[in-house]
Amino acid sequence: MHELIQNLQSKQLIWKGNRVEVPREFHCTGFSELDHRLGGGFPTSGVIDIQSPQGIGELRLLMPFVQKQASERLFVLINPPGYLCAEYLYAQGISPSQVLLLYPDSPQHALWAAEQCLKSGACCGVCLWHSGIEIHQAKRLQVASEVGHCLQFLFKPAPANNDTQVFSLPVSLSLTLSPHEMGLSVAITKRKGGFVRDQFVINMHDRWPELTTNKKPSTSTVVAFPMRQQG
Repeated sequence: MHELIQNLQSKQLIWKGNRVEVPREFHCTGFSELDHRLGGGFPTSGVIDIQSPQGIGELRLLMPFVQKQASERLFVLINPPGYLCAEYLYAQGISPSQVLLLYPDSPQHALWAAEQCLKSGACCGVCLWHSGIEIHQAKRLQVASEVGHCLQFLFKPAPANNDTQVFSLPVSLSLTLSPHEMGLSVAITKRKGGFVRDQFVINMHDRWPELTTNKKPSTSTVVAFPMRQQG
């Protein structure tokens, strides 16, 4: 039985409930509250599962990461629900030439493109919009991200209350986002090495006041990542 449990743990199919292994290396998220809750920031590689309704400003959480990391390597978006605003990227000091948009013609091709980008070594991060990831596919993305030292951000629709698929995926980190009157409500639903539930609010008012109803100034900082809907 002990060998069976060790085998399942090595495949990341069992998650420990009371112990969190803080990674030795990490990327700062740009949000002090999120860095604190994650024990330093995003991992340097792995799959980060982000479950969120579309259009609530979910990509704003990644903007500080993009600002810092995309100066040397590409940032890739695969099947995003809209088109990036090049003028905004310029305003944030990000060259549009460092941001690559891909629109594969099938979910299988999208997964293949993500895997190739991850392990190429030419990318700092890959965003993939995909609602049907299976365990073996998540594991392939995880391995590819470690090969290329690249983060995979997997965007999926927010699950129904009785949907437990998220807890079976072998990901490094799982976040659930929801709109909040002050910005975004963030729930940490899984971390590699332990099962931690944590929920908090990131105040978006200082940098994106039109998307909040909070009129009080805040010390939090955030930037927007506007996209135009396809159509």
